Amino acid sequence: MHETSTFDAFLEPLLISREPRLSTYMRELVKFRRWVLTDVDAQANYTDRYAPPALETYDRSGSVANRVVVNPRYDAQHQEVYRRGAIGLPYTGAAPHLLSFAMGFLLSQADISLHCPVTLTGTVAYVLGYHASKDLRDKYLHEVIRMDGRTATGGTWVTEQHGGSDVGATTTMAVPRAGRFALHGLKWFTSNANSGLAIATARPQGAEPGSAGLGLYLVPSHLEDGTPNCYVIRRLKDKFGTRGLPTGEIELLGTEAAEIAGPPHGFRFMMAALEYSRVHNAVGAAGVQRRALSEAVEWAKSRRAFGHTLIEYLMVQDELLRIRVRFEAGALLAFEAALAFDTAIEDPKNSTWLRLVTALAKYLTAEDAIRAARVTLELTGSNGYTSNYPIARIYRDAQVLTVWEGPANIQALELLRLLAPKYAGQVAYERRVRSILECLPATMSALRRALDLRLQEDVATIAFVTANESRSQRYARKLLERLSHSLGFAFLCEAAAEAYANGDDRRLLTATRYYEELEEPKLGAHDERVHRAALELLEDEQIPEASHSTAPASS
Repeated sequence: MHETSTFDAFLEPLLISREPRLSTYMRELVKFRRWVLTDVDAQANYTDRYAPPALETYDRSGSVANRVVVNPRYDAQHQEVYRRGAIGLPYTGAAPHLLSFAMGFLLSQADISLHCPVTLTGTVAYVLGYHASKDLRDKYLHEVIRMDGRTATGGTWVTEQHGGSDVGATTTMAVPRAGRFALHGLKWFTSNANSGLAIATARPQGAEPGSAGLGLYLVPSHLEDGTPNCYVIRRLKDKFGTRGLPTGEIELLGTEAAEIAGPPHGFRFMMAALEYSRVHNAVGAAGVQRRALSEAVEWAKSRRAFGHTLIEYLMVQDELLRIRVRFEAGALLAFEAALAFDTAIEDPKNSTWLRLVTALAKYLTAEDAIRAARVTLELTGSNGYTSNYPIARIYRDAQVLTVWEGPANIQALELLRLLAPKYAGQVAYERRVRSILECLPATMSALRRALDLRLQEDVATIAFVTANESRSQRYARKLLERLSHSLGFAFLCEAAAEAYANGDDRRLLTATRYYEELEEPKLGAHDERVHRAALELLEDEQIPEASHSTAPASS
């Protein structure tokens, strides 16, 4: 087993320099990484191939059971994540939420089907902890942050068949009943369908149409007397990936619920909840890139073809370097969002930056995660295409990261809103990039010129796209792609300056390599120093400790 004293050699020093509190939890993160890449990885392969969740509609006596059955290994590890503090530590100790996001980054390297419900549990905890009334918080928060193996897992019931990402089209009704509400409607895509506590959008009787008429409600799986709440899981989805995750259609039949926020605040609180889960989506996608990179490097170092190991071939080296620098840019972008989440909690004035960087990170990391997994599968050839190797499952699972919590078009619309004068998103964007420009030393003059030029072109592109409604609708996604790449490049420059101050110039050259991804030089004009320096980083790459076990356990 390959041992490591860090949870991630690239990210750890950068995150600790920004958030010193994280250093207190390094030992836990290292242990968490080891557990994820051995036990969790083996469980994920087993669940995917042999024991996906099943819906038990009726029990043996013919009574309605309405429960999801998951295999014991998945169930035990689901609770183990909470025992290790992935959700509870930011509430019961002094840990930043950054710790939860770091654990999500690690968890997704083995099992997105496990990372998703952990994200949803964290989302419910966040809503209860920061947006619910004191009565609701006191009554329910403990259930989703407890670390004793009895955590009530969370769910978010928003998507409806006719609406998709258009949450304002919600038709689920909320009817007042004895101090609470009864919900009536159909939620079409509910991940972690067997959650103990879920938040759901619904429209109170008489409320106006659109998002302004929505309320947000807390739905327990069981009532106070222990009887099941009144809803039916109609079926579990048969999905392309994340087969270990129970995703269902839930019909609300007068389901008892407590109001978290009525109109017009329900939609706003739901969007705040989505912000949390979008950050998890971004760090999870960065985790997929990390795992794909590690699998690709391990294969390239061990596989021989035509008398040489694969990593000796320049074409293979170029592909590995491309995965590496894209991972670095995406990881920095994702964890900028994670850091911004804690900052926005401390001071809501930072919310615009959180929303903007999260939209960019959610888009870029999801796209690059799929690319990294595909390239790794191609590199491993027919072996990688089989279920005996983990990359086929990881590739299938990664596809959902572009869909969950709003696809690229939704992130593009969010970006347009934030760039409007009301939110001053452009000011926040320019301020952050200029702060990086100012910290680049004279020895990094080439990168500084490149970043300065990139920023000037970004400003011009923003002005062009936002000039009128027609351009905004047509080019919003192109703007999203451009700004996400630019900001990733800026963060690589920032990391390079920090490393250079400590005597390491390799980061400077990998930032240059990423810029070559954005502004492709003519054939033959690539900087060979960049190639050699980045290749050194691949030699240091952490190889996963995964057992890759896919067989059922014998006991």
